[in-house]
Amino acid sequence: MVSHSGLIAVMQKAARKAAPKLRRDFGEVGELQVSKKGPGDFVTMADKQAEETILGELKAARPDWSFLLEEGGEIAGNPAKPRFIVDPLDGTTNFLHGIPHFAISIAVEEKKPNGQPEITHAVVYQPLTDETFWAEKGRGSWLHDRRLRVSARRYLDEALIGTGIPHIGRSDAAQWTRIYNAIAPEVAGIRRFGAASLDFAWVAAGRMDGFWEDDLDPWDSAAGMLLVKEAGGFVSDYRGQDRMMERREYLAANGDLHSRLHKLVASALRS
Repeated sequence: MVSHSGLIAVMQKAARKAAPKLRRDFGEVGELQVSKKGPGDFVTMADKQAEETILGELKAARPDWSFLLEEGGEIAGNPAKPRFIVDPLDGTTNFLHGIPHFAISIAVEEKKPNGQPEITHAVVYQPLTDETFWAEKGRGSWLHDRRLRVSARRYLDEALIGTGIPHIGRSDAAQWTRIYNAIAPEVAGIRRFGAASLDFAWVAAGRMDGFWEDDLDPWDSAAGMLLVKEAGGFVSDYRGQDRMMERREYLAANGDLHSRLHKLVASALRS
């Protein structure tokens, strides 16, 4: 049985403690149309309750660390210590519509000696399938006790690629359309599942061969990026650089496919 650090154990415990309430709330989604609460209120409460549970567990274990939370924003801690980046319910729209594809995402961000931030620990937990994807910098990516590796496919015409599609208030539809028009004719298929943390995790597990999306928040992407990298993959912004969170652009795949996808994206952005 593979061993992981105490920090990963803390993160997994926090996610698993929040999961039962999310599962119960998900089972009540079908009653929303007769509820006095609006759907948005329901989801906000589910998000907040899960986040409060996760925050309580993490603070008990690391009381002087900082937090970046989807619902609660930033909570300052000791600036010399790492910070947790938490999305208590990634895939909220899926959750609201009764689609069983959502996750809890927890990452740890630390400072390099030069002061630059880096993600060093990651947990993405799917409450309905009980799948725990986790990674530690330098120790690989795992699904429970099974080591993960990105897909070995080398050619685009064999590749299944994930994406996020722009919708009201999010992303640049015209830019996405140019990228889609460049990639779609070259690949075996394109999928949109609606939970970026799981998209990254599935690339790490080889279920999808690549993924692109922009306008993601740090809590959507932090844990997933480390999963892909530690599974032997590459993650960059659309320019092929390591400024994903700054530019809010993400392109993930194995080495061969990343190079080919990046050429298509770069060409689309020049058009």
